[in-house]
Amino acid sequence: MKVNVYSKDVNLSAEIEKRIGDKLSFLDKYLLIDPETIANAVVKKHGNNIKLEITIPSKIGYLRSEVVDEDVRNAIDKSIDKLEDQIRRQKTRLSRRHKEKLAKAFIDEIELDEKEDVIARVKRVVVDDLDTDEAIIQMELVNHNFYVFRDKDTGLISIIYRRNQGDYGILEVV
Repeated sequence: MKVNVYSKDVNLSAEIEKRIGDKLSFLDKYLLIDPETIANAVVKKHGNNIKLEITIPSKIGYLRSEVVDEDVRNAIDKSIDKLEDQIRRQKTRLSRRHKEKLAKAFIDEIELDEKEDVIARVKRVVVDDLDTDEAIIQMELVNHNFYVFRDKDTGLISIIYRRNQGDYGILEVV
């Protein structure tokens, strides 16, 4: 796996870049990753802390971690832990569903996570015809981080959500 390390508003030493690459290549023992796969690591300022975002495309989908810490070394270690947890959960989920082809994307060294995935609640909603400003107001009124609505302008079912940066994003169902 190839690793691209980007930094925004942070000066990274060659030692830190090498550490990120070494830690990510350690994940090769868990996944059958194409050597041409490109993992992206972005290190940036987040207030007085450092934020590390890692994205790895794989046969099972994207693996992604986002960690904020005072120390970049701690952020690297926490990110690797998060990625290992994701790999373990995905292997368990795939093995449970008997999807042998996809489960073989993992190397057998990982022990299965025996915790069941539980859907705690199913909620049916009536989708209102709103514009995006009205949807934001409704989301704020119910104090949620997202809101489902039918966009008046496009007619599409859309989901407006609050991003970590404080602004908003929209998912449009096509």
